[in-house]
Amino acid sequence: MPKSTATTPEAYLDELPEDRREVVAKVRDLVQKNLPKGYKETVSFGMITWCVPLERYPNTYNKQPLGYVALAAQKNYYALYLMNVYADSEHEQLLREEYKKAGKKLDIGKSCLRFKKLDDLQMDAVAKIIASTTPEEYIARYEATRAK
Repeated sequence: MPKSTATTPEAYLDELPEDRREVVAKVRDLVQKNLPKGYKETVSFGMITWCVPLERYPNTYNKQPLGYVALAAQKNYYALYLMNVYADSEHEQLLREEYKKAGKKLDIGKSCLRFKKLDDLQMDAVAKIIASTTPEEYIARYEATRAK
């Protein structure tokens, strides 16, 4: 899918073909159900994002809300960006262990978890990781990395 011009999560979903919309909607529901209070759902950078709103934390390097999770339907795969995996090696290790236990192939970059179909996603591990970091903890981790 070319970069989305949607301005709301609903509009983002409406742009997708039915089969891709179904996958993105299910992952969106997973994120919503496990997201700690204080994050805000929006669309930025052409994907559905959950972030710390600027009203809560305006001191970001790019003056954009501090992104926590993002979800996109790319041309050949889906991408789930888990920024707390990028920021915390313990979260990355948990994800690797859970995928290994489940016998699933982990396709991940720094924070980008790629999957081609819903069955490729280790939902329980993703839910744990999303639920694991409050906005306050995430802000503290962000500030610690910026201070270096």
